[in-house]
Amino acid sequence: MISLSVPSASAVVVADAIKGVLTLAGHNVRRINSEGEEVVSADEIFPDASPAMALRGFRGKMEWTQQELAEKLGTTQNCISALESGKRRISMNMAKRLGKVFNISYKVFL
Repeated sequence: MISLSVPSASAVVVADAIKGVLTLAGHNVRRINSEGEEVVSADEIFPDASPAMALRGFRGKMEWTQQELAEKLGTTQNCISALESGKRRISMNMAKRLGKVFNISYKVFL
């Protein structure tokens, strides 16, 4: 383990430089949280994840039918089906509506 002391104003620059050198040397560099655990991105855990999959998952968690969700959003069951199957892209407007309905960040659906 290597420990460095740098002025706080330079910490980000120094950390980025070290990460760049280690990456160029072929090392897999990961962030560590305050508990000492590796920080892993959702993309690494769920490489095939999509907004459609997130929508299906959240609807399933709430135990709502497509029709029930459609009614909450003021749309049709066919629209929800198309969004969940990926046949129709989730627009910014719809993502914001979904975020409100599920009480989560709309960015999950983009």
